[in-house]
Amino acid sequence: MSRDVCIHTWPCTYYLEPKRRWVTGQLSLTSLSLRFMTDSTGEILVSFPLSSIVEIKKESSHFIFSSITILEKGHAKHWFSSLRPSRNVVFSIIEHFWRELLLSQPGAMADTSVPRTRGEELTGLMAGSQKRLEDTARVLHHQGQQLDSVMRGLDKMESDLEVADRLLTELESPAWWPFSSKLWKTPPETKPREDVSMTSCEPFGKEGILIKIPAIISHRTESHVKPGRLTVLVSGLEIHDSSSLLMHRFEREDVDDIKVHSPYEISIRQRFIGKPDMAYRLISAKMPEVIPILEVQFSKKMELLEDALVLRSARTSSPAEKSCSVWHAASGLMGRTLHREPPAGDQEGTALHLQTSLPALSEADTQELTQILRRMKGLALEAESELERQDEALDGVAAAVDRATLTIDKHNRRMKRLT
Repeated sequence: MSRDVCIHTWPCTYYLEPKRRWVTGQLSLTSLSLRFMTDSTGEILVSFPLSSIVEIKKESSHFIFSSITILEKGHAKHWFSSLRPSRNVVFSIIEHFWRELLLSQPGAMADTSVPRTRGEELTGLMAGSQKRLEDTARVLHHQGQQLDSVMRGLDKMESDLEVADRLLTELESPAWWPFSSKLWKTPPETKPREDVSMTSCEPFGKEGILIKIPAIISHRTESHVKPGRLTVLVSGLEIHDSSSLLMHRFEREDVDDIKVHSPYEISIRQRFIGKPDMAYRLISAKMPEVIPILEVQFSKKMELLEDALVLRSARTSSPAEKSCSVWHAASGLMGRTLHREPPAGDQEGTALHLQTSLPALSEADTQELTQILRRMKGLALEAESELERQDEALDGVAAAVDRATLTIDKHNRRMKRLT
């Protein structure tokens, strides 16, 4: 996916200093640049990268009201006014992406100025796949903990039903009856239980935090925004303001839908009956890192809108084809690096191809790829064993539920006879 994707467009006016007049048009923000296009001719009057911005301010005077001024390197100052929906909204979003770009400027500038080698591209692709596999393993582990908790609850239910059985037996056989069964009834064997403190573990924090990102938050209306933070937990989502105060917490089962408006903008909604829905809209420069995690947690509740289809167009048609292409590329490139076998054809064509192509994999790239592949293999094996364990746990849960249902039905019939 190209990093220079249009994030938002606002209608506004721009002060054209040579002609000393205001021009109406559209102010467009991308992840790397800012530009202004006129409405009358469609001409781009201003276009500059975010990295060249020195200062962003809110200014006004006797002649200019509710304006945003952007100071560019070289002392070029740009004036934008008549911003809709409001000046504060436009200022907050532009400032957020500008600051996030400055924080990650060395990596971003390296991506745009220095051509990446084939080894670096393949390493980055494999590192992204490894991160996605790690996030999936975390969610899978939390799912296994939930199954273990359900199984412990069913065990406690069975012990309670055994106590109810003894009480019903005493009620059915009075104490004065000489052949009371309670005289020779032996206590049931207690099942050995595992130590919960030894089996349970929290590998990624006390609250199961997956990722935290800064974001611009709007609640119900887009005309009022505030900076804050989005926290993705295993059990749900939390939205905090800039003072780290909790604004709202969405439990995982309470989220009704998540709409992806663009690679940098999403909206989260929880429906209610008889009162307004709870909806938040979030814009963040780090949102592309969060969307894959949300797809794992809320796969059936995610909806990609028209502007967000670039996320799917950047991927392969299916996860199987994607993994296949990654492994084939890794094996092919690593094989050519290790064995140095020239492709079929004449020697002149081979020499020309080697001169014009990207550099081959270095020894350091090969070692790093080998380590990533080993870690991915270990994660895949652990995920497979966890899935097998969860399948067995599900079978145990189903059997325990059937036993509890039969026992409850039997106890109900016995209680009806007593009454």
